[in-house]
Amino acid sequence: MNWKLEQAQRLINSFQHWTGRTLIESPEALFEAPFVVVSHGTEADPIFNYANRQALTLWEMDWETFTRTPSRQSAEPVSQEERSRLLAQAKSKGYISDYRGIRISNTGKRFWIEDVILWTVLDELHRPCGQAATFATWTLITE
Repeated sequence: MNWKLEQAQRLINSFQHWTGRTLIESPEALFEAPFVVVSHGTEADPIFNYANRQALTLWEMDWETFTRTPSRQSAEPVSQEERSRLLAQAKSKGYISDYRGIRISNTGKRFWIEDVILWTVLDELHRPCGQAATFATWTLITE
C-alpha cells in the first residue's frame, strides 16, 4: 500500500477510535469523499501530509504543494492563535467537534469552515503521529 493510502487508513482508524463513528469505509473512498479531510504531522511547525480531493479543490492546491505547506498557513494570521489553542485541546482530549473558523486558500480566497471535527491521528501502534480535521460545510467570504 502506498503512503497516501496508509495515511488515509490511519485517519479512518483514528477517527473511529476517538469518536466511535465511521468516517468512511476505505482509503480510496476517503480521497473522493464529498467532504474535506486534511492532516498534518508532528513537526515543530506541522506540515500537511494528507488532503483529499475536496480539500485540494477548496485550498486551490495540488497534492505536491499542499503536502509541503505548514498547516498554520491555512489560517489567517489573526486566526492562528485560536487555531493553536483548539489543536492543543484536541491533542489533550483526543478530539473536539463543532469548531468554526476562517481559512484562506492558496490564491487568497477566504472561507468559513463549520462543524469541524479535529482529532489526534494514531499510528499502527496507537502512538500519536499528527492531527486531522474534517468538515462538510464551508462558505466563501465575499466582500
